[in-house]
Amino acid sequence: MALPYTVDTHRPTQIGLVTLQSDETIERDFRMLLPSDVELLVSRVPSSATVSLDSLHAMEDSLTASARLLPVGADLAAVGYGCTSASAAIGAARVASLIKAGVSTPHVSDPLTSLIAACHAGGITKIGLVSPYVASVSDRLIQGLDAAGIEVSSFGSFDEPLEERVVRISRGSIRDAAIHVGRNRTCDAVFMSCTNLRALEVIDEIEAELGVPALSSNQVLAWHLGRLAGFSGRCTAIGRVFGFD
Repeated sequence: MALPYTVDTHRPTQIGLVTLQSDETIERDFRMLLPSDVELLVSRVPSSATVSLDSLHAMEDSLTASARLLPVGADLAAVGYGCTSASAAIGAARVASLIKAGVSTPHVSDPLTSLIAACHAGGITKIGLVSPYVASVSDRLIQGLDAAGIEVSSFGSFDEPLEERVVRISRGSIRDAAIHVGRNRTCDAVFMSCTNLRALEVIDEIEAELGVPALSSNQVLAWHLGRLAGFSGRCTAIGRVFGFD
């Protein structure tokens, strides 16, 4: 016997996230940041255990297929791509095109695009950068920021190529690195790059110590997706970025 049913006409706000196979951090951070009534739908893209420019570029071939794995019936207000360094290596416009080829959404963002948007909104022109990665990967990110008119005036790296070790870098080490890099008084803000870096929970400590905004990849991506989808004012406000217009 076929049972009768009704259909809910109200849809919650839904956002999509294409994150890396190797990422253990971004989903947790997003659930800490996003309003409880915003639904997060996640797909994964194959990624290498070792981070290099070659491995970052390799994700380009899989982005559309990974975006297609997001639910067909969803109404995605925006979709994020969860990789800062690959966004710099592949290019934000190319990332957006590949994701939109796989899923219907009006907006696509990534951590680099989000960082640039946050810097423009906050009047930030010089940042201190903390990277977990090797020089060639970090250099590509610095070039992307420079092209957007944002100078990296202070820099430090953990110089770690393995994702399984990046995610294990302690919060204390991240905090100390950000404070060390951010002590350069030419910095308007400090940015901790990498969606797998567990930086979110030390942002308030860093801001209290330095007196400038502390930004992380997951934080700025959630903020920017919130702006694009209209819910940024209801996010859990971890960091000064959520006060930017």
